Amino acid sequence: MSRIVVIPVYEPEECLEELAEQVMDISDELIIVDDGSADTEDEIWERISHMATVLHHPYNRGKGAAIKTALEYIKDNYKKSDVVGIMDGDGQHLPTDMNRLLLRAEQNHEALILGVRSVGEKMPLRSRLGNQLTRGIFRVLSGEYISDTQSGLRAFSGKLIPMLLNVEGERYEYETNVLMELVKQGIPVVELPIQTVYKDQENSTSHFHVIRDSIRIYGQLFKFTGSSLLSFAVDYVLFGLMVWILPKGVVELVAANAIARVFSATFNYTMNTRIVFQKKMGKTSALQYMVLAIGIFFMNNMILNLYAEVFGLPVMEAKLLTELTLFILSFTIQRFWIFRKSVKEDHLVRRAVLLTI
Repeated sequence: MSRIVVIPVYEPEECLEELAEQVMDISDELIIVDDGSADTEDEIWERISHMATVLHHPYNRGKGAAIKTALEYIKDNYKKSDVVGIMDGDGQHLPTDMNRLLLRAEQNHEALILGVRSVGEKMPLRSRLGNQLTRGIFRVLSGEYISDTQSGLRAFSGKLIPMLLNVEGERYEYETNVLMELVKQGIPVVELPIQTVYKDQENSTSHFHVIRDSIRIYGQLFKFTGSSLLSFAVDYVLFGLMVWILPKGVVELVAANAIARVFSATFNYTMNTRIVFQKKMGKTSALQYMVLAIGIFFMNNMILNLYAEVFGLPVMEAKLLTELTLFILSFTIQRFWIFRKSVKEDHLVRRAVLLTI
């Protein structure tokens, strides 16, 4: 079986040449993508080009773009690539672990093999916190638990390349988007524990920008939150206005809630269609959203009356607590039912976790 290893690189570390030599011992081909490094690095590319294929970006486009460049090259130049491995070029990933992932990918062509790091004291604080945050958000967005969503060490069958080329993202968000797409298409993610070498506790070799790249990774959730807050503002103001205008009573409370929900739901659907999930309006999604809106409306009234009538909370406070209660439910249903961008019909999500090899 042929093996191809891909290493995306920006501003190469001194260890890259040695790493390339070690990787060639476990693979048939090595493709390194220079993602717009400075011209001062030309000498190292010259040396490495004798053992690997080196592709160059004229400027820094991002890790996701570099991976796609390599995958496009493989698709165009290799009629048959049994397995492909991707690893970082800063020395954090060991060739021995890459070999283990490639072996597993050769045994399982239906899955993506993910090298997962141990989140312990040896992991720099920035990486540890980022990993835990991303893992939690990923679980909220996908409904799946993947223990290391930010790991760049991966292996998979060459037949997954067309799908991977269609995944959105040019920078670090691409790797998270890949996992999300795998979950959506029902493609298993097999986890293998790996060792990770950190140069220092600041993880200074990483080019991950905490604020900028986090916004890209969590962008959809941020946009949904913003859309929901604006919709909530419309709902809350109209609800308060109706409560002030209408007589007090349970029926009037339901009526006020209904009027506010109709206007806010219309606003929310438009925002989510055009901005958050960027899917064209259609009869199917509109009908699905209507079903969701009706279901949320009845749940909203039940919870609102529970807070206001049973627990005796002021009406406006009860309304606030009700909306917070339903936020996560609404996002999950819209993300994976109404506005999903699936290539296939929904499958049951499968995930295999292997603790040993």
